[in-house]
Amino acid sequence: MKKVLYPGTFNPIHNGHADLVQRAANLFDSVVLGIATSPHKSPSEIQLRVDLAKEALSHIDSVEVVGFNTLTVDFAREIGATIILKGIRTVTDFDYEFQMLNMNRALDPDIETVFLAPSEENSYISSSLVRQIAGYGGDIDQFVHPVVAEALKSKKIS
Repeated sequence: MKKVLYPGTFNPIHNGHADLVQRAANLFDSVVLGIATSPHKSPSEIQLRVDLAKEALSHIDSVEVVGFNTLTVDFAREIGATIILKGIRTVTDFDYEFQMLNMNRALDPDIETVFLAPSEENSYISSSLVRQIAGYGGDIDQFVHPVVAEALKSKKIS
């Protein structure tokens, strides 16, 4: 059974993330969306991000959403994942993620990393842009699940 870990802060989870999870669910037996803690966020915020991701991905079978506060390779070993999934939108993303791939490989050579690009209609969406648009009161409904849009509009997440 091939289990893949898709790690990130998902602050917030958006349609590009959901697209990659759906595609990963078609490729692997099990997908774990691992939501990493952020040094700039409170512990309660990670639980909110986990809850929002669970709701946004509830239509996809074989997906589990879990928060974590360790090195990604340590978390991958803990959950039995042998593969780390990373989304790539731009060359800049690839440069950063390739560095992370090599560091993770040095920490645990038995864990592979695979890259997936989002579909064209989601390739320009980023969490930071969604937060920025929401912060100015813009319409984010086309970029995120309705529960995420509501959380941003009500400023439950920032």
